[in-house]
Amino acid sequence: MADDDYNDMDMGYEDEPPEPEIEEGAEEEADNNNEDAPDEVVPEDEKEQQEPTVRVRKTSKYMTKYERARILGTRALQISMNAPVMVELEGETDPLEIAMKELRERKIPFTIRRYLPDGSYEDWGVDELIVEDSWKRQVGGD
Repeated sequence: MADDDYNDMDMGYEDEPPEPEIEEGAEEEADNNNEDAPDEVVPEDEKEQQEPTVRVRKTSKYMTKYERARILGTRALQISMNAPVMVELEGETDPLEIAMKELRERKIPFTIRRYLPDGSYEDWGVDELIVEDSWKRQVGGD
């Protein structure tokens, strides 16, 4: 008797509109209408001959003390969690000291993203930036 009452209850699902059925040919038409595709296709040989455009950077080539602190802290945390070390160890066991040595030798594989006021950003590799140690010794740079 309880089952009969349950089946007779209106769950409200009949009032919903049925889902539109997708025709078989509609998917193919959608794939063929690619308006964003370029008109010309550049062959692979010409792509290799084109030189990559060098973007003029707006920000300084010097690493800020905040970037340095964040990089050293993040890298030291990675090293403490058994990440592979990128430099030869000479008895160092402190992860922060190892991270400092990696930064001095420019071996940290990080990219710094600097956001600009207009919403764009610049990506700098740690190996591209000039780092000043706390002893005012410059490390790296072009």
